[in-house]
Amino acid sequence: MPVAIITGASRGLGRALAGALAARGWDLVLGARNAEVLRKAAADVGAYGTRVTALPGDVTDAGHRAALVAAARELGGLDLLVNNAGVLGAEPLVPLGEHSLDGFRAALEVNVVAPLGLLQEALPELRAAPSGAVVNVSSDAGAEAYRAWGAYGATKAALDQLSAVLAVEEPALRVWWVDPGGMRTDMLAAAEPDEDLSGTPTPADIAPAFVRLLDRRPASGRYTAGALLEAR
Repeated sequence: MPVAIITGASRGLGRALAGALAARGWDLVLGARNAEVLRKAAADVGAYGTRVTALPGDVTDAGHRAALVAAARELGGLDLLVNNAGVLGAEPLVPLGEHSLDGFRAALEVNVVAPLGLLQEALPELRAAPSGAVVNVSSDAGAEAYRAWGAYGATKAALDQLSAVLAVEEPALRVWWVDPGGMRTDMLAAAEPDEDLSGTPTPADIAPAFVRLLDRRPASGRYTAGALLEAR
């Protein structure tokens, strides 16, 4: 069975992706900071009958990143790395002129440095896989200018550029950086607590877009979930 690592897998998009992949027979290594919530998510996903390893920890910790890759190796290798874990840097969001520099540094560590560190750890396994792939979860805030989203958006723009360069440096891999669009998640609620999210898609609505990438294996590049879901 193919093996995937998914970070930020205890809730939201990461949890939805874990369920979607498990339903298709993938073995999984799931990481997140909240041990109790992660173990519950892993138990739910494991009901599909695939092997699921839950490793609570912080992606900014090099030891945790090494443990994720080691767990994938124990399952037989690594076919897919999903860098999904992310933080806003400020909750609720604030304009750049008011943004804490410490909060921005923390967002850079989680949203940019940690994905690069995990990628470096995982590259030998991905290169050895028959069809190795990397999915970096992006955001429209990394490509558009939205009030109060500047710091978070800057981290996603940096992740996009890392992804684009990785695609050039590792042509044998598929590297996809994907903007899921707005989702009804705890993160979005924390970012803009006064917003009405009742009409916003759920992570379960968006997860099929990522599965379509794996089914069709298009060229490395930046994709939006909306376009992937609309494609025939």
